Amino acid sequence: MKVKVKAPAKVNLSLDVLRRRPDGYHDVSMVMQTVSLYDFVTVEQTDSGVIEVKCDYPGVPCDESNIVYKAAVKFFEFTKLNYPGISILIEKNIPTQAGLAGGSADGAAVILALNKLCSAHLSEGEMCEIGAKVGADIPFCIVGGTRLASGTGTDLKKLISIPKCSMVICKPDFSVSTAEAYSRIDSSNLNHPEFTAEMVKAIYARDLWMVASSVFNDFELALNLDGINEIKKIMLKAKALGACMSGSGSAVFAIFGNEKKRDKCAQKLKESYDLVFNCEPVKQGCVVID
Repeated sequence: MKVKVKAPAKVNLSLDVLRRRPDGYHDVSMVMQTVSLYDFVTVEQTDSGVIEVKCDYPGVPCDESNIVYKAAVKFFEFTKLNYPGISILIEKNIPTQAGLAGGSADGAAVILALNKLCSAHLSEGEMCEIGAKVGADIPFCIVGGTRLASGTGTDLKKLISIPKCSMVICKPDFSVSTAEAYSRIDSSNLNHPEFTAEMVKAIYARDLWMVASSVFNDFELALNLDGINEIKKIMLKAKALGACMSGSGSAVFAIFGNEKKRDKCAQKLKESYDLVFNCEPVKQGCVVID
């Protein structure tokens, strides 16, 4: 028996890093949004007695360091179920080291798949509890939609959906270390009002222009990378309503009021960048499809 899950990427409509905690983690306030860029994860029961990970995407490890392996281990620890063995196949479309939660989405997909494969009958809350033990973004990737995240990013509050729009995502040929990004935050004096509160107001005003003009990311501000600024310049010149780096980078997304302008921007970006994706906001997280 095998189960296949569709796992969406996320973008950060806003991201405020509030403070470094005594435990070394950071408190954040952010609005996250799932989008129609998907990985596909298939989990199959085997008689190998071990957890096997398969993925041919460059740079993705297929050993115990992969987040899907860790998610599977935590699932079995939580449920106390025995397993003869499982094989996890990752079909990646979401770029790695991009701030799009591709790894977290895959980890979330494994938890959903195992819940069905093992007939564990876990609630959404229980699956999120497992996910939080593996990565801060996994609970969001399980539930998806438009969510306000606080604490370390695992405390989630459902918001109304953002207005209908089109998006383009561009991943440059460089990546950003999350650890380095947080280090830059810690060494910077980013003293400003909390932008996430403004994003929430814009969403509840149901005003796309307000949402797009309220996008903000503390990592983008602290890093101030020329490569990010160049992508945003192209997007805004192509009439994007707003553009922003997602997560700790290095992917950048732009919001458009219609597909025609979005598609024109995507074509322009493809002249200089290989990883360009057209997408839209979606209302759900990981979904079992087979």
